[in-house]
Formats: sequence, structure tokens, C-alpha cells
Amino acid sequence: MSTAIDYSASEMMTVTAARALENGMTCFVGIGLPSEAANLARLTHAPEVVLIYESGTLQTRPDVLPLSIGDGELCESALTTVSVPEMFRYWLQGGKVSVGFLGTAQIDRYANLNTTLIGDYTAPKVRLPGGGGAPEIATNAGEVFITLKHSPRAFVRDVDFITTLGFGRDGKGRDGVPNIGKGPTRVISDLCVMKPDPEDRELTVVSLHPGVTREQVQEATGWDIRFAAELETTPVPSAHELEVLRELKARTDRAHSGQ
Repeated sequence: MSTAIDYSASEMMTVTAARALENGMTCFVGIGLPSEAANLARLTHAPEVVLIYESGTLQTRPDVLPLSIGDGELCESALTTVSVPEMFRYWLQGGKVSVGFLGTAQIDRYANLNTTLIGDYTAPKVRLPGGGGAPEIATNAGEVFITLKHSPRAFVRDVDFITTLGFGRDGKGRDGVPNIGKGPTRVISDLCVMKPDPEDRELTVVSLHPGVTREQVQEATGWDIRFAAELETTPVPSAHELEVLRELKARTDRAHSGQ
């Protein structure tokens, strides 16, 4: 008799995001949720995925999740480390990155990302960390995966500030622009998976995570979100994926707590 596997919504999101990566991909990894998913992929089904970080670390294989791009764990476990100008000019702008994996504070219906501020630009309610390398990654990587937790504050109709280009304010921001990547091809939240509509680029739900309803997704979204005609159910995490993820996070907690 099969036994149901217990997992959290956050674990569902991370495992689903990890599955988007494949062997042979070169992935420019953002800190936080993208790093968690990318390293889970490397430790499970995609051991040959090449992970690179903004600080210049190439083919890094951290044993614990980095706190920042400057975490020594990234350099110590990398095949080599290059200068930041080389990382961006040669590797990223040179078209050698197949996937950029990013997180964000806000995302809108055309997959534009905001990590700059909340509110009016001249008198913001909140100042955020800024773009870092994300604007360059989203422009130059072959495609972009985005992962973040679903809420009306995060999924807004129009971001307050476009830090990182998705498809612009009207969905046409990449049209006719040479030497630019495809942009966001999937967004993974703790409720669902979304992809841009091939015609107008507006995000559309293509898969609901098990137990999640359309109503839950709509309530957590700041616009009238679309659902694909053939809506799928996201496969549940396997026992192996959960075991590896939980051990990775436990190692990280021990390392960062000094134990």
C-alpha cells in the first residue's frame, strides 16, 4: 500500500522549480529561492548542470546554500573564479548562459520584476535592495525562470518600478530587439506554474499544485489571472527530492549557526 508523502507548499515550489533545470544547462543563479532550487537540481536529477553566480564563480558546487554572492562557499567549491567584468562581458553578454534563475519582490502580469522600491519613486514606502545583476541576466540569458511565493503584494497588475525587464508594460518590450534572450519562460510559485501567453505575453497558469484551487490562485493574484484551457496538476515531490532538500537546508542551518 502506498503512503502519502507530507510536504510543505515551500517544498513543493522548490522541487518544481528545480525540475525546470536539466543537465547541460548553464544557469546564472540568484541568491535565495533560485539558489535553493538550482542546487537541489544539481544534487538530484541534473548533476551536470553548470551553476554560476554573479561574483564570478563558475561551475560551483556548494555543500551549503550561500548567504550572498560573496559567500566563500561559492568560491571554495567552484571550478574556477573569474572577475565580475569577465563574468558579465564574456559569459553573460557573450551568450554562454542558457538560463537565468531569479527571485523578486514584485512581479506583474507581463513578468516584469521589481526589486527597487514599493510606492511612488519620489516618495517610496519601502526601499528594496535593487537590481544587482538581475537586469543584465534577464536581458542576456537564453531564457529566464522566476520563483517566488504567491501573494497579492508580490503578484501585482503593474509593478511600481521595472527593475528587470520581463515583456514591458504592454507585453511588447522585447519585440524587434536584437541580441536579447527570450525572457521569462516560466514562473513557479508555491501555488502554481505560469507561462507567458505566446500571443500577448501575459502570464497564464498552466499547472496547479496538488490541492490548490483556481480560487486560491486568483485570491493571491493582483489581476484577473488567466488559466490554460488544458490545466495540468503539478507532480508531487518524490521522497528522494524531499530528503535531499531537507538535508541541504539542515546542513545550511548548521553551518550558518556555527554548530
